[in-house]
Amino acid sequence: MDKQIFLAFDLGATSGRAVTVTLCGNKFNIEEIHRFPNGIMQLDGKYYWNVYSLYEELKKALQICVQRGIKPHSIGIDTWGVDFGYIAKDGSLLGLPRAYRDPYTDGAPEEYFKIIPRKELYASTGIQIMNFNSLFQLFSAKREGSVALEEAEHILFMPDLLTYLLTGKMVCEYTEASTSQILNPAKKEFEKRLLDASGINSKILLPLSLPGTLVGHLSDSVAQETGIGKIPVYAVAGHDTASAIAAIPSLDKEFAYLSSGTWSLMGIECENPIINEDSYRHNFTNEGGIDGTTCFLKNITGMWLLEQCRKEWEREGVNYSYPQIVELATAAEPFRSFIQPDAAVFANPASMSAAITRFCEETGQPAPQTHAQFIRCIFESLALCYRDTLETMRVLSPHAIKRLHIIGGGSKNALLNQLTANALGIPTVAGPAEATAIGNCMVQARAAGLVGDRWEMRRIIAQMEPPVIFEPQDTLLWQQAYDIYKAIINL
Repeated sequence: MDKQIFLAFDLGATSGRAVTVTLCGNKFNIEEIHRFPNGIMQLDGKYYWNVYSLYEELKKALQICVQRGIKPHSIGIDTWGVDFGYIAKDGSLLGLPRAYRDPYTDGAPEEYFKIIPRKELYASTGIQIMNFNSLFQLFSAKREGSVALEEAEHILFMPDLLTYLLTGKMVCEYTEASTSQILNPAKKEFEKRLLDASGINSKILLPLSLPGTLVGHLSDSVAQETGIGKIPVYAVAGHDTASAIAAIPSLDKEFAYLSSGTWSLMGIECENPIINEDSYRHNFTNEGGIDGTTCFLKNITGMWLLEQCRKEWEREGVNYSYPQIVELATAAEPFRSFIQPDAAVFANPASMSAAITRFCEETGQPAPQTHAQFIRCIFESLALCYRDTLETMRVLSPHAIKRLHIIGGGSKNALLNQLTANALGIPTVAGPAEATAIGNCMVQARAAGLVGDRWEMRRIIAQMEPPVIFEPQDTLLWQQAYDIYKAIINL
């Protein structure tokens, strides 16, 4: 049987990867061929993504393919959500894209609500109100008097921008656009009035393209420079969460998911958006998935908490591997102190450990004193935050939730997986860790006619990537811990 190779570029906030999935019938093989760092650049007090460095890394990955004799059938790109670049009338990029952690959006939602009230905005978009959503970034750029915004003919969200650099063709992929807080998830089209009302020309928005759309082929210059030739490039599920959800190895709909990485995105997959008083009050979001589905979810600060602590410790000369981190947390005293992961103080503090210490002191808890105690506090707090989110989702979900699927890099953290199962009181199913890249490539494979709907994709993935199941333990102790956690976050 013929084999087909699909190449996924999967970019996160701290690193990017080039991954191949080789599909042969109902079997596939996945291989990472290139990994490279990504990070926020600070220039004159503003925060940017170095998209040109990312572009060079994508070309380097294509050259590696040539060196290793890998000939991809097609290419797809997925990234984080909300961020974008400005494109001039002549097609050039107007500066580096601003990063979502840039403080220029601080206070922007409250100012915007003077134009469009908060409740009306949520009713139109169903998106969790977060200051860095694309709508608020554009609004902030307008307030700054951004020359890039004034001169822009179009904006391109991050996966579409990288695709543009590779192909010279522009699209606006649906799942990525759905994170912007400009798109109506029921109508599946932009609410252009949300830009027009604040004096921003809504013509900067391109028409939407669905996952699986052929964007074009690698440009002549890229094809020649890398030696790989004119490979087709598809708009996949450009938002990395949507790609990851496409790869959940479930055979029915009675599940919740947790895409675990720098961010924890916890939710359910449903056929229609859920926009009502309760979803508004609890600040849930409705983002686009494949096959016209809705990813109804909550953004939760995830391993960002630990990543920032690790950076501090590295500056102090202490560099832990992940096995060492798990070992430290396992040995630490349980239920000593808890934090609310989504508290504003943890968004981008100068010192994460100091922010955790301050939170504990202000809530009358013993602050962590050792690295092990910090790690244990973060892990347990995340697990209890997931429980709190699940409780709300159960009320809002149109179907039962019988298990949690953890996908992404965090699915390899066996300790946190077990703590999560304990906190939730339902089985926790871990894997695949490479869900985003697999989902990316499966959408490409479907565009090539090799697989059918998302359920066929998931059956193939379940067969090839047997998940690890964690059953809940110590139910009474975790119920007591949850009661304490709720009391703390409600102070």
